[in-house]
Amino acid sequence: MLKEKLKKYKIILASGSPRRQQFFKDLDLDVEIRLKDVEEIYPPELKAVEITDFLAKLKADAFEGELNENEILVTSDTIVWHQNKALGKPKNAEDAFEMIKSMSNTTHEVITSVCFQTNAASTLLHDITKVTFKDLSDEAILYYIENYKPYDKAGAYGIQEWFGFMAVTKVEGSYTNVMGLPTAKVYEYLSTLV
Repeated sequence: MLKEKLKKYKIILASGSPRRQQFFKDLDLDVEIRLKDVEEIYPPELKAVEITDFLAKLKADAFEGELNENEILVTSDTIVWHQNKALGKPKNAEDAFEMIKSMSNTTHEVITSVCFQTNAASTLLHDITKVTFKDLSDEAILYYIENYKPYDKAGAYGIQEWFGFMAVTKVEGSYTNVMGLPTAKVYEYLSTLV
């Protein structure tokens, strides 16, 4: 449906995430993948959505001056915000364990910001989903880390994997946002362009 309306545009997805790439396929939208190495460093005073907004825009800025008139660049960033700090991707198994353990029997926020960049303008949107974990045993956490190696995931877990099915007791907001892209908001925004 939207694919037909957007046919004069080319959507460029600047993400190596297989989940984000799959979401665009599932939305029936063709994208071209263009990747750039961007050092994801943000000012320490930033909090919550300020961090993801900053990083999504930083990733888009790497393409400055490179977009053609009909191209829409999509960049995004996801963090887990818990106990007033950002949980990004874990450095190692120990780091992953600490992250997951800290979220056991509590509720955290998953925040994703998406930046849409054309050669004329830039638009940022974000979504926040609250996720509650049950009380988790060390054994379950270690099993997950060892078998699923969640080192490419913010907060060291994937809600769409064994861990999510076993640990998550409540989701308030967009489920796909927790996987890295608030698909309904992205689709809605792209619909406004035509």
